[in-house]
Order: sequence, then C-alpha cells, then structure tokens
Amino acid sequence: MKIELQHFLLRGASLRSAVDAALAEQGVKGHVTAIEKFSDALIKGYVSVASSENRQQADRMGSYYKLFYLLENEIRSFIVDLIEASDESDWWLTKVPENVRLNAAKNLERERREGIIPRSDRMIDYTTFGELGEIIKANWDVFGGVFSRHDKVGVEKVLQQLNMLRGPIAHCGVLGEDDVVKLKLVVRNWYRLME
Repeated sequence: MKIELQHFLLRGASLRSAVDAALAEQGVKGHVTAIEKFSDALIKGYVSVASSENRQQADRMGSYYKLFYLLENEIRSFIVDLIEASDESDWWLTKVPENVRLNAAKNLERERREGIIPRSDRMIDYTTFGELGEIIKANWDVFGGVFSRHDKVGVEKVLQQLNMLRGPIAHCGVLGEDDVVKLKLVVRNWYRLME
C-alpha cells in the first residue's frame, strides 16, 4: 500500500507538471489581480531608471527564481502529502523537529507584528528550505521508501547543494553560467532520487 501511494503521488506530480507545461506553451500566465496591475504604476518610473545591466540580470535571474520557487513548493507539498498519507493528523506536532516548529512560529509571528497578511495557513510554508531537509531526515521511515535506491546521506547532500545554489537566487545575487548548469543538474538529481 505504501509503495502504491508513493507511485500515485509521483504520477500526480508528473501529470500536474505536464498540464502546467502545456498551459505555459499556450501563454497562460498566473492570475494577476487588478490591484497588482494598479500598483505597478506606483513604481514604474522608479524601475525604469534602473540600469540596463540590472534589468537584464533581473530578467535572467527571474527564470532561476521561478525554477527554485516551483521546486521548493513542490518539496513542501511532497512532504505534506506523504506525511498526511501515513495517517498523521497532527503531524506538525509529532513529526517535525522542535527547532523547525519554533523557527516557523517565529517567522509567522514576525510577519504578524509587521502587519503582513499571512502567506499561508500551513506552518510548513514558514520554514526555510534547509528545514525541509530536516523534516525529511527526521522522518526517514516515511520518506525512505520514496528514495529507496538512495540512502539518507545522499538525499541530504542533494538538498545541501540545492540550498547553496538557492542563496544567490533568493538574495538577489547572480549565478554564473557554471552555477546555472550545476543548478539544473542538481534539480534533475533531486527528481532522479525519487525514480
């Protein structure tokens, strides 16, 4: 049953990816609200004075941000789906290391104090990328079956490589061409671990 569920989840993710790719080919983009469009006018003049070099780098790095955004959020959903499938209704309290839970709670509280609208009702969305790896390692009994051809150390190394490459993407840096290739190879490695 456990292996069948894992295969079902992976097939669902592959199907979702195929649908998303088809929509992207047709030019269907994410939903942009009227207020978002309106607010673009508030900064248009400021953005237009940015150097052409910075605008070009922003366009280039935007594609890597998108790639990592998709990957990180797919890993979050993967964790939730697999742990919840193991009949753990209170999994956040029983399966997530205490330091990860505490940090997520601090992140949520910090945003509340600043008046930021909550980004999610799921606590996992307040974790860092590195903490996702901690959740997987702490629950190897749940995730080990998905990574059956690999050991925990191998999975941890791929997650560490991804976390290192995430830094320049998430913090407005620039990836060199070698690091772009490395990023794509490590993303591929992540998905190959689950084959």
